[in-house]
Amino acid sequence: MTEAAQPRCDWATSAPEYIAYHDDEWGTPLHGEASLFERMSLEAFQSGLSWLIILRKRPAFRRAFADFEVDAVAAFGADDVERLLADAGIVRNRAKIEATIANARAVRAAAPEGLDDLLWSFAPTGPRARPQTLAEVPATSPESKAMAKELKRRGFRFVGPTTAYALMQATGMVDDHVATCWRAA
Repeated sequence: MTEAAQPRCDWATSAPEYIAYHDDEWGTPLHGEASLFERMSLEAFQSGLSWLIILRKRPAFRRAFADFEVDAVAAFGADDVERLLADAGIVRNRAKIEATIANARAVRAAAPEGLDDLLWSFAPTGPRARPQTLAEVPATSPESKAMAKELKRRGFRFVGPTTAYALMQATGMVDDHVATCWRAA
């Protein structure tokens, strides 16, 4: 079966970037501090925008945010904020830029167990019914609400329940590939 003929989740068929992201990343368990911090940050930047915009700007985000190395981003100061606000390669939103820096600092200050263990502690356990259609995919879950509440308590920003659920989907904590998708096999 050719790449174009593979059955996919409906959201993933309109652009090559979506196809690659869907086929290679979305719903695949992801671990590692920098990788999880990147996904958390990109999900926050996506808020209110198309995910396709974020995917297309992802290389620039990586350059701008030191490959999402937590210690490097936590050390960013006012000059870095101004540099990022001038970078046309990324989404230039002061609140989201400042939240990314604050979240890096929160990883160090408020997550002594490590970001990986913290985030994955909210992954649902046990079997879950696979969605039959995109309409059955929730925007939040009890676990994403709990994750958002705990992250906010620890000083994280731009981590509401919907963003937390998108993070859970992106990192494979939940697998919302619809039943007809080849990735659901």
